Amino acid sequence: MEYQHIVVSVEDRVGILRMNRPDVLNALNRASMEEIVSALEAFDADDAVLCIVVTGNEKAWAAGADITEMADASAMEMLHRDQFARWERMKRIHKPIVGAVSGYALGGGCELAMLCDILIASETAKFGQPEIRIGVIPGGGGTQRLTRIVGKSRAMELVLTGETMSAEEAHRRGLVSRVVPVEVLMDEVMALARRIASQPPLAVRLAKESVLKAYETSLSEGLEFERKNFYLLFASEDQKEGMHAFMERRDPRWQGK
Repeated sequence: MEYQHIVVSVEDRVGILRMNRPDVLNALNRASMEEIVSALEAFDADDAVLCIVVTGNEKAWAAGADITEMADASAMEMLHRDQFARWERMKRIHKPIVGAVSGYALGGGCELAMLCDILIASETAKFGQPEIRIGVIPGGGGTQRLTRIVGKSRAMELVLTGETMSAEEAHRRGLVSRVVPVEVLMDEVMALARRIASQPPLAVRLAKESVLKAYETSLSEGLEFERKNFYLLFASEDQKEGMHAFMERRDPRWQGK
């Protein structure tokens, strides 16, 4: 498939998606969001891809939604447009998504980042939900996911003032897993993605589902979900291979079965 707003490639069993609207700081319009989600779904269906990396450029991951598409829209137009349905499709991606964030990750860009499973940021990254400054509020999960990650008080402050959060604070509050110099960001991200891609695919998928469940259920429900996934993996060939390889002191050969 040919894309206008993104660039995709595959390297070492890692699918790489780069947002490519540099003239508008990778602002997300409906066409670019459709391409992003479609490419993620294509990677998810590709047996040659075991982990996915999403990135932008050094100046911007994505600096928000494309306001020109919304400025004159009516409430009914926005309702029928249902642009956030694409976010729901992204939630159904089974393979791990690692985000490599440099520069601005604001508004819809911050919401897109929070849909990734792991975030690594460069020292230049800035996160925020500045929608209040243009008369609206976050609509792609910003009030919900940000609150769960950084806590009510800080999320409220960010949403009500529109101010940004530095990469260092994002790391301190758990939004990103690490902060690295901008010149080594992709090296660090690709090293992590390759490591994930080297793990047994079925276990990776169920592990991702189990961790995500922790955000949406009670502890008792989450533990039950985790336990069932743990037992389910004993029906896989990879579980037998992994445990026997460990006992035989050799490297496992994963089949994804």
